[in-house]
Amino acid sequence: MSNNYDVIVVGLGHAGVEAALAASRMGRRTLALTMNLDSIGNMACNPSIGGTAKGHLVREIDALGGEMGVNADLTMLQLKMLNSGKGAAVQSLRAQSDKRAYHERLKSVLERQENLDLVQDEASEILVEDGVVRGIITELGQTFYARAVVLATGVYLNSRVIIGDWVKNSGPSGFYPANSLTKSLSKYADIRRFKTGTPPRLLGSSIDYSRLTREDGDDEVYTFSATSGVRPAQGYPCYLAYTNAKTHKIIMDNLDKAPLYNGVIEGEGPRYCPSIEVKVVRFAEKERHQLFIEPEGKNTDEVYVQGLSTSLPFDVQNELVHSIEGLENAKIMRYAYAIEYDCIDPL
Repeated sequence: MSNNYDVIVVGLGHAGVEAALAASRMGRRTLALTMNLDSIGNMACNPSIGGTAKGHLVREIDALGGEMGVNADLTMLQLKMLNSGKGAAVQSLRAQSDKRAYHERLKSVLERQENLDLVQDEASEILVEDGVVRGIITELGQTFYARAVVLATGVYLNSRVIIGDWVKNSGPSGFYPANSLTKSLSKYADIRRFKTGTPPRLLGSSIDYSRLTREDGDDEVYTFSATSGVRPAQGYPCYLAYTNAKTHKIIMDNLDKAPLYNGVIEGEGPRYCPSIEVKVVRFAEKERHQLFIEPEGKNTDEVYVQGLSTSLPFDVQNELVHSIEGLENAKIMRYAYAIEYDCIDPL
Protein backbone atom coordinates (compact mmCIF):
# COMPACT_ATOMS: atom_id res chain seq x y z
CA MET A 1 0.00 0.00 0.00
CA SER A 2 1.03 3.54 -0.73
CA ASN A 3 -0.07 6.62 1.17
CA ASN A 4 -1.00 8.44 -2.04
CA TYR A 5 -4.43 8.10 -3.62
CA ASP A 6 -6.70 9.84 -6.07
CA VAL A 7 -9.72 9.54 -3.77
CA ILE A 8 -10.24 8.78 -0.08
CA VAL A 9 -13.71 7.73 1.11
CA VAL A 10 -14.41 8.01 4.84
CA GLY A 11 -17.21 5.70 5.98
CA LEU A 12 -18.56 2.53 4.34
CA GLY A 13 -22.28 2.61 4.87
CA HIS A 14 -24.56 2.68 1.83
CA ALA A 15 -23.27 6.03 0.53
CA GLY A 16 -19.60 5.36 1.21
CA VAL A 17 -19.71 1.99 -0.53
CA GLU A 18 -21.15 3.54 -3.69
CA ALA A 19 -18.60 6.38 -3.62
CA ALA A 20 -15.67 3.96 -3.21
CA LEU A 21 -16.91 1.66 -5.98
CA ALA A 22 -17.68 4.56 -8.35
CA ALA A 23 -14.22 6.05 -7.95
CA SER A 24 -12.32 2.77 -8.21
CA ARG A 25 -14.39 1.50 -11.17
CA MET A 26 -13.54 4.72 -13.03
CA GLY A 27 -9.86 3.84 -12.64
CA ARG A 28 -9.07 6.13 -9.71
CA ARG A 29 -6.79 4.79 -7.03
CA THR A 30 -9.09 4.76 -4.01
CA LEU A 31 -8.77 4.27 -0.26
CA ALA A 32 -11.91 3.30 1.66
CA LEU A 33 -11.61 3.92 5.40
CA THR A 34 -14.02 2.48 7.97
CA MET A 35 -13.92 2.23 11.75
CA ASN A 36 -14.98 -1.41 11.58
CA LEU A 37 -14.93 -3.70 8.55
CA ASP A 38 -17.83 -5.59 10.13
CA SER A 39 -20.04 -2.51 9.75
CA ILE A 40 -19.76 -2.27 5.95
CA GLY A 41 -23.26 -1.78 4.56
CA ASN A 42 -24.67 -2.34 8.03
CA MET A 43 -28.44 -1.94 8.25
CA ALA A 44 -28.55 -0.51 11.75
CA CYS A 45 -32.19 0.37 11.40
CA ASN A 46 -34.63 -1.46 9.11
CA PRO A 47 -33.00 -4.21 7.04
CA SER A 48 -34.78 -3.11 3.88
CA ILE A 49 -33.95 -1.42 0.60
CA GLY A 50 -36.20 0.94 -1.32
CA GLY A 51 -39.68 2.06 -0.41
CA THR A 52 -41.65 5.13 -1.43
CA ALA A 53 -39.31 7.51 -3.32
CA LYS A 54 -36.25 5.56 -2.10
CA GLY A 55 -36.96 2.73 -4.54
CA HIS A 56 -36.62 5.21 -7.40
CA LEU A 57 -33.22 6.28 -6.07
CA VAL A 58 -31.99 2.67 -5.95
CA ARG A 59 -32.80 2.26 -9.65
CA GLU A 60 -31.04 5.52 -10.46
CA ILE A 61 -27.96 4.29 -8.59
CA ASP A 62 -28.17 1.08 -10.64
CA ALA A 63 -28.41 3.03 -13.90
CA LEU A 64 -25.19 4.81 -12.93
CA GLY A 65 -23.38 1.50 -12.34
CA GLY A 66 -23.87 1.29 -8.57
CA GLU A 67 -24.09 -1.82 -6.42
CA MET A 68 -27.10 -1.28 -4.14
CA GLY A 69 -29.71 -2.64 -6.55
CA VAL A 70 -27.69 -5.76 -7.37
CA ASN A 71 -26.96 -6.41 -3.71
CA ALA A 72 -30.62 -5.94 -2.75
CA ASP A 73 -31.77 -8.37 -5.46
CA LEU A 74 -29.30 -11.06 -4.38
CA THR A 75 -30.00 -10.84 -0.64
CA MET A 76 -33.73 -10.10 -0.46
CA LEU A 77 -36.18 -12.01 1.72
CA GLN A 78 -39.31 -10.44 0.26
CA LEU A 79 -40.13 -7.95 -2.48
CA LYS A 80 -43.24 -5.79 -2.90
CA MET A 81 -44.33 -3.01 -5.20
CA LEU A 82 -45.76 -0.29 -2.97
CA ASN A 83 -48.68 1.90 -4.08
CA SER A 84 -49.61 -0.62 -6.78
CA GLY A 85 -53.18 0.71 -6.73
CA LYS A 86 -51.97 4.21 -7.65
CA GLY A 87 -50.33 5.71 -10.70
CA ALA A 88 -47.03 4.39 -12.04
CA ALA A 89 -45.12 7.52 -11.00
CA VAL A 90 -45.63 6.80 -7.29
CA GLN A 91 -45.22 3.01 -7.40
CA SER A 92 -42.01 1.97 -5.71
CA LEU A 93 -40.16 -1.27 -5.01
CA ARG A 94 -39.32 -2.24 -1.45
CA ALA A 95 -37.28 -5.30 -0.47
CA GLN A 96 -36.90 -6.83 2.97
CA SER A 97 -33.25 -7.89 3.03
CA ASP A 98 -31.19 -10.45 4.88
CA LYS A 99 -29.19 -8.13 7.11
CA ARG A 100 -26.13 -10.36 7.47
CA ALA A 101 -26.07 -11.51 3.84
CA TYR A 102 -26.34 -7.91 2.61
CA HIS A 103 -23.25 -6.92 4.61
CA GLU A 104 -21.23 -10.02 3.71
CA ARG A 105 -21.78 -9.78 -0.03
CA LEU A 106 -21.07 -6.05 -0.09
CA LYS A 107 -17.83 -6.54 1.83
CA SER A 108 -16.81 -9.26 -0.62
CA VAL A 109 -17.49 -6.97 -3.61
CA LEU A 110 -15.27 -4.27 -2.10
CA GLU A 111 -12.49 -6.74 -1.31
CA ARG A 112 -12.37 -7.93 -4.94
CA GLN A 113 -12.58 -4.48 -6.53
CA GLU A 114 -9.50 -3.30 -8.47
CA ASN A 115 -7.98 0.07 -7.55
CA LEU A 116 -9.54 -0.09 -4.08
CA ASP A 117 -7.82 -0.52 -0.70
CA LEU A 118 -9.84 -1.17 2.47
CA VAL A 119 -8.45 0.00 5.81
CA GLN A 120 -9.97 -0.27 9.29
CA ASP A 121 -9.06 2.96 11.06
CA GLU A 122 -10.76 6.17 12.20
CA ALA A 123 -10.34 9.45 10.35
CA SER A 124 -9.43 12.12 12.89
CA GLU A 125 -8.36 15.13 10.84
CA ILE A 126 -8.82 16.54 7.35
CA LEU A 127 -5.57 17.84 5.87
CA VAL A 128 -6.08 21.25 4.21
CA GLU A 129 -3.34 23.35 2.60
CA ASP A 130 -4.04 26.77 1.07
CA GLY A 131 -7.77 26.09 1.15
CA VAL A 132 -7.45 22.78 -0.71
CA VAL A 133 -8.09 19.32 0.79
CA ARG A 134 -4.94 17.21 0.62
CA GLY A 135 -5.84 14.09 2.61
CA ILE A 136 -6.54 12.79 6.11
CA ILE A 137 -4.84 11.79 9.35
CA THR A 138 -6.16 8.77 11.25
CA GLU A 139 -6.44 7.88 14.92
CA LEU A 140 -3.57 5.41 14.49
CA GLY A 141 -1.39 8.27 13.23
CA GLN A 142 -1.41 7.28 9.57
CA THR A 143 -1.37 10.05 6.96
CA PHE A 144 -3.01 9.45 3.59
CA TYR A 145 -2.88 11.95 0.74
CA ALA A 146 -5.45 12.34 -2.01
CA ARG A 147 -6.82 14.74 -4.63
CA ALA A 148 -10.33 14.40 -3.13
CA VAL A 149 -11.85 13.23 0.14
CA VAL A 150 -15.45 12.00 0.28
CA LEU A 151 -17.13 12.07 3.69
CA ALA A 152 -19.90 9.52 4.26
CA THR A 153 -19.91 9.47 8.06
CA GLY A 154 -23.54 8.49 8.66
CA VAL A 155 -24.63 8.64 12.30
CA TYR A 156 -21.20 8.08 13.87
CA LEU A 157 -19.84 11.59 14.54
CA ASN A 158 -19.87 12.24 18.31
CA SER A 159 -22.83 9.88 18.43
CA ARG A 160 -24.63 8.91 21.60
CA VAL A 161 -27.33 6.29 22.15
CA ILE A 162 -30.30 7.15 24.36
CA ILE A 163 -32.79 4.84 26.11
CA GLY A 164 -34.81 6.74 28.71
CA ASP A 165 -32.34 8.44 31.05
CA TRP A 166 -29.56 6.02 30.01
CA VAL A 167 -27.11 7.74 27.67
CA LYS A 168 -23.92 6.27 26.25
CA ASN A 169 -21.39 7.53 23.72
CA SER A 170 -21.82 4.89 21.04
CA GLY A 171 -22.41 4.36 17.37
CA PRO A 172 -25.35 2.34 16.05
CA SER A 173 -25.66 -1.39 16.79
CA GLY A 174 -22.99 -1.20 19.49
CA PHE A 175 -20.24 0.04 17.15
CA TYR A 176 -17.79 2.71 18.35
CA PRO A 177 -18.57 6.41 17.78
CA ALA A 178 -16.24 8.69 15.79
CA ASN A 179 -15.11 11.21 18.40
CA SER A 180 -12.31 13.14 16.66
CA LEU A 181 -13.38 14.26 13.20
CA THR A 182 -15.97 16.89 14.18
CA LYS A 183 -13.30 19.18 15.65
CA SER A 184 -11.45 19.21 12.34
CA LEU A 185 -14.60 19.61 10.24
CA SER A 186 -15.86 22.52 12.34
CA LYS A 187 -12.97 24.65 11.01
CA TYR A 188 -14.42 24.49 7.51
CA ALA A 189 -18.18 23.94 7.85
CA ASP A 190 -21.10 24.56 10.18
CA ILE A 191 -22.00 21.54 12.29
CA ARG A 192 -25.57 20.54 13.13
CA ARG A 193 -26.96 17.94 15.50
CA PHE A 194 -29.38 15.34 14.14
CA LYS A 195 -31.32 12.53 15.79
CA THR A 196 -32.86 9.32 14.54
CA GLY A 197 -34.18 6.18 16.20
CA THR A 198 -34.87 2.47 15.95
CA PRO A 199 -37.61 0.15 17.22
CA PRO A 200 -37.17 -2.91 19.43
CA ARG A 201 -36.17 -6.29 17.96
CA LEU A 202 -38.24 -9.27 19.09
CA LEU A 203 -37.77 -13.03 19.23
CA GLY A 204 -39.99 -14.30 16.44
CA SER A 205 -40.92 -17.55 18.19
CA SER A 206 -42.43 -15.56 21.09
CA ILE A 207 -44.98 -13.86 18.81
CA ASP A 208 -48.51 -15.18 18.27
CA TYR A 209 -48.65 -14.77 14.50
CA SER A 210 -52.16 -16.23 14.35
CA ARG A 211 -53.45 -12.93 15.73
CA LEU A 212 -51.61 -10.83 13.15
CA THR A 213 -52.31 -10.22 9.46
CA ARG A 214 -49.90 -11.98 7.12
CA GLU A 215 -48.29 -9.87 4.37
CA ASP A 216 -46.62 -11.88 1.57
CA GLY A 217 -44.37 -10.57 -1.16
CA ASP A 218 -45.40 -10.11 -4.79
CA ASP A 219 -45.42 -13.04 -7.23
CA GLU A 220 -44.50 -10.88 -10.22
CA VAL A 221 -40.85 -10.73 -11.24
CA TYR A 222 -39.37 -7.35 -10.34
CA THR A 223 -35.77 -6.40 -9.73
CA PHE A 224 -34.03 -3.27 -8.56
CA SER A 225 -31.15 -3.91 -10.94
CA ALA A 226 -31.29 -4.29 -14.70
CA THR A 227 -28.39 -6.75 -14.55
CA SER A 228 -28.92 -9.07 -11.55
CA GLY A 229 -31.34 -11.43 -13.32
CA VAL A 230 -32.82 -12.88 -10.11
CA ARG A 231 -36.36 -13.74 -9.08
CA PRO A 232 -37.82 -12.19 -5.93
CA ALA A 233 -37.53 -14.35 -2.84
CA GLN A 234 -40.69 -15.90 -1.44
CA GLY A 235 -41.50 -17.74 1.77
CA TYR A 236 -40.47 -14.94 4.13
CA PRO A 237 -43.70 -13.19 5.11
CA CYS A 238 -44.11 -10.01 7.09
CA TYR A 239 -47.02 -9.45 9.49
CA LEU A 240 -49.23 -6.48 10.25
CA ALA A 241 -50.02 -5.45 13.85
CA TYR A 242 -51.60 -2.35 15.39
CA THR A 243 -51.22 -0.17 18.42
CA ASN A 244 -54.39 0.46 20.47
CA ALA A 245 -55.86 2.66 23.17
CA LYS A 246 -53.91 0.84 25.88
CA THR A 247 -50.65 1.37 23.97
CA HIS A 248 -51.38 5.06 23.58
CA LYS A 249 -52.23 5.47 27.26
CA ILE A 250 -48.92 3.89 28.27
CA ILE A 251 -47.11 6.41 26.08
CA MET A 252 -49.05 9.42 27.33
CA ASP A 253 -48.62 8.34 30.97
CA ASN A 254 -44.84 8.20 30.47
CA LEU A 255 -44.14 11.30 28.37
CA ASP A 256 -42.16 12.76 31.26
CA LYS A 257 -39.74 9.83 30.80
CA ALA A 258 -39.50 10.31 27.03
CA PRO A 259 -36.12 11.88 26.03
CA LEU A 260 -37.86 13.60 23.12
CA TYR A 261 -40.07 15.52 25.52
CA ASN A 262 -38.00 15.94 28.70
CA GLY A 263 -35.00 17.62 27.07
CA VAL A 264 -32.49 14.75 27.02
CA ILE A 265 -32.54 14.68 23.20
CA GLU A 266 -31.35 17.92 21.61
CA GLY A 267 -30.95 16.98 17.94
CA GLU A 268 -33.50 17.41 15.15
CA GLY A 269 -35.51 14.28 14.35
CA PRO A 270 -36.37 12.94 10.88
CA ARG A 271 -39.33 14.61 9.23
CA TYR A 272 -40.93 11.51 7.72
CA CYS A 273 -40.05 8.79 10.23
CA PRO A 274 -41.34 9.93 13.65
CA SER A 275 -41.10 7.85 16.81
CA ILE A 276 -44.23 6.20 18.17
CA GLU A 277 -44.50 8.76 20.99
CA VAL A 278 -44.43 11.63 18.46
CA LYS A 279 -47.11 9.93 16.35
CA VAL A 280 -49.38 9.39 19.36
CA VAL A 281 -49.02 13.03 20.47
CA ARG A 282 -49.20 14.59 17.01
CA PHE A 283 -52.08 12.46 15.75
CA ALA A 284 -54.10 12.16 18.95
CA GLU A 285 -57.29 11.57 16.98
CA LYS A 286 -55.99 8.30 15.51
CA GLU A 287 -57.18 5.18 17.33
CA ARG A 288 -54.30 3.02 16.13
CA HIS A 289 -51.06 2.99 14.15
CA GLN A 290 -49.75 0.26 11.85
CA LEU A 291 -46.78 -1.86 12.83
CA PHE A 292 -45.01 -4.26 10.45
CA ILE A 293 -43.28 -7.32 11.92
CA GLU A 294 -40.40 -8.04 9.54
CA PRO A 295 -37.68 -10.74 9.45
CA GLU A 296 -34.04 -9.68 9.80
CA GLY A 297 -32.50 -12.69 8.06
CA LYS A 298 -32.73 -16.31 6.94
CA ASN A 299 -30.59 -17.62 9.79
CA THR A 300 -32.03 -15.66 12.69
CA ASP A 301 -35.37 -15.54 14.50
CA GLU A 302 -34.89 -11.85 15.29
CA VAL A 303 -37.62 -9.62 13.87
CA TYR A 304 -37.95 -5.87 13.38
CA VAL A 305 -41.03 -3.90 14.49
CA GLN A 306 -41.37 -1.18 11.86
CA GLY A 307 -43.36 1.77 13.17
CA LEU A 308 -42.44 1.37 16.86
CA SER A 309 -39.29 3.51 16.99
CA THR A 310 -38.86 4.96 20.46
CA SER A 311 -36.35 6.08 23.08
CA LEU A 312 -38.59 5.42 26.09
CA PRO A 313 -37.06 3.51 29.05
CA PHE A 314 -36.74 -0.26 28.72
CA ASP A 315 -39.51 -1.03 31.24
CA VAL A 316 -41.93 1.22 29.36
CA GLN A 317 -40.89 -0.50 26.12
CA ASN A 318 -41.85 -3.84 27.68
CA GLU A 319 -45.29 -2.48 28.52
CA LEU A 320 -45.70 -1.01 25.04
CA VAL A 321 -44.86 -4.21 23.24
CA HIS A 322 -47.02 -6.40 25.49
CA SER A 323 -50.04 -4.11 25.02
CA ILE A 324 -50.21 -5.01 21.31
CA GLU A 325 -52.38 -7.90 20.14
CA GLY A 326 -50.22 -10.87 19.22
CA LEU A 327 -47.21 -9.50 21.12
CA GLU A 328 -48.52 -10.08 24.66
CA ASN A 329 -45.76 -12.63 25.36
CA ALA A 330 -43.14 -11.29 22.97
CA LYS A 331 -39.54 -11.24 24.18
CA ILE A 332 -37.48 -8.15 23.43
CA MET A 333 -33.99 -9.08 22.21
CA ARG A 334 -32.75 -5.53 21.57
CA TYR A 335 -34.35 -2.47 23.06
CA ALA A 336 -35.26 0.49 20.87
CA TYR A 337 -33.00 3.53 21.10
CA ALA A 338 -32.49 7.02 19.74
CA ILE A 339 -29.12 8.12 18.43
CA GLU A 340 -27.83 11.70 18.19
CA TYR A 341 -24.93 12.64 15.94
CA ASP A 342 -23.08 15.51 14.29
CA CYS A 343 -23.49 16.36 10.62
CA ILE A 344 -22.45 19.12 8.24
CA ASP A 345 -25.05 21.77 7.49
CA PRO A 346 -25.62 21.28 3.74
CA LEU A 347 -26.33 24.99 3.28
